[in-house]
Amino acid sequence: MSKEALLKLEDKELSFPIIEGTENEKAIDLRTLRAQTGYITFDEGFGNTGSCQSEITFINGEKGILRYRGYPIEQIAEKSTFIDSAHLIIYGELPTEEQRTRFLVDLIKTCNIDTRMVRQFEAFPPSAHPMSILTSMMGSLSSYYPELSTNDRVLDLENFDRSAASAISKVMTVAAMSHRIANGLPINYPKKDLTYAENFLHLMFSSPNDEYVAPKEVSEALDLILLLHADHEQNCSTSTVRMVGSSGANLFASITAGVCALWGPLHGGANMGVIKMLEAIHAEGDDGSRFIEEAKSGNSGKRLMGFGHRVYKNFDPRAKIIGQACERLLDALGTKDPCLDIARNLEQAALNDEYFIKRNLYPNVDFYSGIMMRAIGIPLDMFTVMFAIGRMPGWVANWHEVASQPKGKINRPRQVFQGPNERDLPADYNQR
Repeated sequence: MSKEALLKLEDKELSFPIIEGTENEKAIDLRTLRAQTGYITFDEGFGNTGSCQSEITFINGEKGILRYRGYPIEQIAEKSTFIDSAHLIIYGELPTEEQRTRFLVDLIKTCNIDTRMVRQFEAFPPSAHPMSILTSMMGSLSSYYPELSTNDRVLDLENFDRSAASAISKVMTVAAMSHRIANGLPINYPKKDLTYAENFLHLMFSSPNDEYVAPKEVSEALDLILLLHADHEQNCSTSTVRMVGSSGANLFASITAGVCALWGPLHGGANMGVIKMLEAIHAEGDDGSRFIEEAKSGNSGKRLMGFGHRVYKNFDPRAKIIGQACERLLDALGTKDPCLDIARNLEQAALNDEYFIKRNLYPNVDFYSGIMMRAIGIPLDMFTVMFAIGRMPGWVANWHEVASQPKGKINRPRQVFQGPNERDLPADYNQR
């Protein structure tokens, strides 16, 4: 017997079906509520609203669980790579050797960009933010590769393998080029014998007379950062990609909207906030101790960035993984940076101080990823760009999930209007 939820509204009693997910998540299906009653539900920020049924990523914030297509993030991080996890997220399974080879070939084939796009970079002023450049360039892909972005569902799905590979490979190339040109440096081009992470580092840091060869510890650290950001369920940017995709928009248009959503400091800028906080603490001659006490007082107005998480109520499973990787990277590089010393002090205080333990203010993934990228040499204004590179597989997979629904509807939330009632223009008003 199917389960139902009963709603008593005015003098009516209505029943609505219960949807149950594979992880025992339960939702009340209220799709017919307005048609039956004229009422809608109100849930500002959609914090309690299921916007879709998805097979990609599962999160249990109370228990600190994150799984890609059913696989725990701990296992994926230990045994997989960013590219294999991207294949898993997009296609539903880890690649076979043959599939991995084909996927890598597709990435290599599509990583370069049209030479006319290179000239487009030069039109941006030197002060342009890398995220501004990234949104513009990713949006322009539809112009340069129209065969992959037709806004015809049948054709876009037929070309999905190529467009998916293009999105993942070109975002890396565009991101690195935006950094090089903004800093007056000659651009580099990808190499087919390098891994994804190695290629990005080469694109960023090589020069004509000094090719950058990434130490293994650095390329592995970057690969892990990207892997841990590859998807995170229905966050702001992913929901935006699905929203735009529901209109019938092609993959490039939809992921560009995702980049725009990620640019917001409340979404993609958290790891930048960590570094700015560390720099501010150092500038005040503090080792973090005074800052901790001021933050605990609640009166200083100082916020501890990179601690706690809106979704994870006890701990961020990605933070446990990346925290250990952060220590390995810093030890391998032998980095001497007072801001990193301050970060270690903050970490130990949060892990051992009863004030933070009681409030579940543990270091999250943004805390460690910011520190690691600083150690690798990624400029601060590129941090959100790095987030976009890592999140690309999730955006691609979610777009495909929407595009593949034969009876999919355009997303169209309702509102509760709180403006003025109907009124007439003043009798003496006439500008014609």
